[in-house]
Formats: sequence, structure tokens, C-alpha cells
Amino acid sequence: MTQSTKTQSPIPRKGTGAAARIAVSVAIVGTLAWLGHFAYRMYLYEETDDAVVEGHVHQVSPQIDGTVKEVLASDNQEVAQGDVLVRLDPLEFQILVEKEEAGLAQSEADEARAGAAAAQAQAQLAGAQARSTAAGAQVTEAKVQLDLAEINRRRARQLFSEGGAVTQSDVDNAESSYSGAQAALDAAQANTRVAEASIGEARASLEEAKAQALSAKANSLSFRAGVTDAKRKLAYATILAPAAGRIGNRNVEAGNRVQAGQVLFALVEPNPWIVANFKETQIARMHAGLPVDVTIDALPGVELHGSVDSLSPASGAQFALLPPDNATGNFTKVVQRVPVKIMLEPASAQVLGERLRPGLSAVVDIRVR
Repeated sequence: MTQSTKTQSPIPRKGTGAAARIAVSVAIVGTLAWLGHFAYRMYLYEETDDAVVEGHVHQVSPQIDGTVKEVLASDNQEVAQGDVLVRLDPLEFQILVEKEEAGLAQSEADEARAGAAAAQAQAQLAGAQARSTAAGAQVTEAKVQLDLAEINRRRARQLFSEGGAVTQSDVDNAESSYSGAQAALDAAQANTRVAEASIGEARASLEEAKAQALSAKANSLSFRAGVTDAKRKLAYATILAPAAGRIGNRNVEAGNRVQAGQVLFALVEPNPWIVANFKETQIARMHAGLPVDVTIDALPGVELHGSVDSLSPASGAQFALLPPDNATGNFTKVVQRVPVKIMLEPASAQVLGERLRPGLSAVVDIRVR
């Protein structure tokens, strides 16, 4: 006998439909909760993943040319401010110091001699002026004697012509005295001219001595400056750490010939900060002091806290090597980004310590409401 087979649908178990409905309801509630939370954060926070850890990075370089004698710092080493990093060969700078000091000693000796010569010339001028004064007094005395001899001569001539109260011999003596007084006056006047000429010569010698003294002093100043500069260069032969931090990018070995300005190390200071680039449409409510949450891409699971320190005075494009010029016929509006500096709380920075390095990427959330 053949029996017809009927296809029957499976009978659902009791309670299966209720469980499905509960699961769907939970999924819907979870989705709504997530959307609500997302909308809530979107309302309270401004977020960007265009953020990077920044810090003070010193490019350590020599200030003079020289040969590296010793390198005392290695990669990733911690150093304190003032620690010796590199020593250049100081021989050439020591020789320069000695050479300048020798020149200074010679110039100081020349300055002393020039000063003595100026003092001697001053004394000679004073002597010439004294002789000139004495010669002037002699001229005055000679004039007085000449006037007296003139009076005696006229009196003798008058007495002789009026009756012979005096003899011819007396008249001759008066004439002789007058001639002698005239000669004495001429001699005194000649001595005055000689004294005045001596004064002029002494003044010229004094001016020359002063000029030599000034020249010697200028040479001394030049050599003193040379000594100072040579000692400065000698001091620069020892390269010190400008700040406390860690050494990176070491690019020097003993025996290298280095030039002034050549980068030998990078020294990274601790206590970094965050620079986040927000769109210009996100910064309307931003200001210093707002609380910030930060996560570092390289350190997942760790949330840092800080606050807004300041906003850049211009967009990042304005500080580019070639700022954009939109005064052209083909203009496309591009949303600009404004750098925002964020300082981390000390407790948050201590959580990561040395793991928080400049250059790491970060995600920043700033609460604006």
C-alpha cells in the first residue's frame, strides 16, 4: 500500500519566540543607548585625531670648528643640564690664547712707554713755558734798564751842552750804558723768541706722545678683546648639555672634524605637551582652561587629562613655507585647521613617564559645553 506523505512544518519550541523578541529588544535598546551617548558626546565635546605630542628638542651643535677629541654621551642617555657631551681638541685654541696674551703684554708695555713719553713731553712743555716766563721777565727788566740808560744819556748830553757840568767822558759812559741796555734788551727778546719756539716744539712733542699713547691703548684694547675671544673659543671646545633630557640622533664620533652649527645630537626635554589641529568650525567655543581628554595611539587603554593652554594666533597654513594665496580665478574653499596647545596634568604625565615621546599621534577631546 502506498501512503501519502505530508510535509509538516517544525513545531516551534515553547519560549523560543519570546527569547528572540527579548534579544531584538536588547539590541535596539543598546543601539539607541549608543546613539544617545554618541550624540551626547558630540554635543559636549569637540574631537580631533589630528594631534601630536610635542616637546622641547634641542639641536646640539658646536659654536666653533674643531676636531672631536672625546664623545661622552651615547644614544638615549639621560643627561643633566651642564653635563659634558663632547670635547674638541683644545690645542689650537690654547695656542691662540697664549698668542693673544703675548700680544697684550707687548701692547701694554708699549702703552706704558708711550705714557712715560707723554709725561716727559708734558714736563718739557712745562720747562719751556717756565723759560719763556723767565725770558719775559728779562725783557721787562732790560726795558727798564734801557729806559734808565736813556734818561741818563739825555741828562748827560744836556748838562754837557749847557756848560760843562759833566765831562765828555761822562757823556761817553752814558752812551755806552745806553748801548749796553739796548743790547741786553735785544738779547732778552731773542731769548723770549727761543723760549716760545721751545714751547711750540714741546707742544708738538706732547701731541705726538699723546697720539702714540692713544695708539698703544687701542692696541691694548684690541689684544684684550682678542684674549677674551680666544678664551671664549677655548671654552666652546667643551660642549655642554643645554638642558636636562635624553640624547637622541647622535651623529658624531671621536676624530670627526666638525664645523660650527653642525648638528651633533638632539636633546629632548621631559614634560611634553599636545598640539591638536582643530577645524576652524570647531573652535568657536574653545578658550584657555577647558578640560581635555587625550589618548595616545601608541599607548592604548590609557586616558590622559589636561587643559587647553592657548590657541594659535593663525591657522597652520599661515605658518607654512608657502602660505596659500586664494586671490586667483580658481578658488576652492578648504576648511582650515587651527593649532591648539594642550598641557597635561602632572599626574597624567607621570602615568606614562618616558613612554610619552614627542612625535606620537594622539586623539584629543575638548569639552566645550
